[in-house]
Amino acid sequence: MLLSTQTDRVFNTLGVDEGLKLFQKAGYEALDYSMFGMTNDANFLNNCDFEAFARELREKAEALGLRWNQAHAPFPCWRSGDDAYNEKITPRVENAVKIAGILGCDAVVVHPIAYTVQGDPQKEFNFAMYRRLEPIALQYGTKIALENMWGHDKRRGYIVPNVCSLGKDLAEYYDDLNNPDAFTVCLDLGHCGLVGEEPDEAIRVLGKDRLGALHIHDNNYKSDSHTIPYDYGCSMNWNNITRALGEIDYQGDFTYEADNFLARFDASNIEIGVNHMVAIARMLMEKIDAARPQA
Repeated sequence: MLLSTQTDRVFNTLGVDEGLKLFQKAGYEALDYSMFGMTNDANFLNNCDFEAFARELREKAEALGLRWNQAHAPFPCWRSGDDAYNEKITPRVENAVKIAGILGCDAVVVHPIAYTVQGDPQKEFNFAMYRRLEPIALQYGTKIALENMWGHDKRRGYIVPNVCSLGKDLAEYYDDLNNPDAFTVCLDLGHCGLVGEEPDEAIRVLGKDRLGALHIHDNNYKSDSHTIPYDYGCSMNWNNITRALGEIDYQGDFTYEADNFLARFDASNIEIGVNHMVAIARMLMEKIDAARPQA
């Protein structure tokens, strides 16, 4: 199990080269490459030889003993009633899968779409997208990771389940796609409680064979905070989570999606925040390993 984190906040603060050095110095072994910016027409990934860039980025990481284990495709992959956005985002998501493969990522998260009609129409709409991406993932040697998402009831002002929100929903999507060479599951631990399911429950529903990746962060069950475990005001049960991951013998990596914690730091002190995140991660990784089945 490698220690990994998303890269957005550090790269935006220090730049790619200095950011990579900081991650390596802090003790990270792998990184999750964020491509959210591709929704912006001016983003450099939309206006460069992205394959050459990805090869160079992979070389820079490997020179420091790091690897790219995961990636984030741009989000959202579709917007209701926005034909102009949908037309341009489709090839960009495809390019993100290619970039992830060139980087050597085990998986790239392509968020399922909160289609306007839930149930079977929503599933059919998502499967059309995933089937289109499937041959690209196979060609470039990465997997598309399905993630549990949530919706928002604007009338009542709170979070509600939507697409792939529960462990059983993720399991159903993964099983029905029926291609473990092209697909895996990324369980966002923080999203679970927002829709009323404990993360450890979802972990056990998915099991070792489906669950290939994690987004690790904490919250108060009310807001999608994306901060570090045990941060002030957060209340997720990390003893239960780590025990469940250990007991299913989880084989993926420990990957943070907790960059909001670093929002309070600037270039002069962000190293302190990064080091604190690593210390917490190492403690949780020990708990996971201690709960694994004994030979």
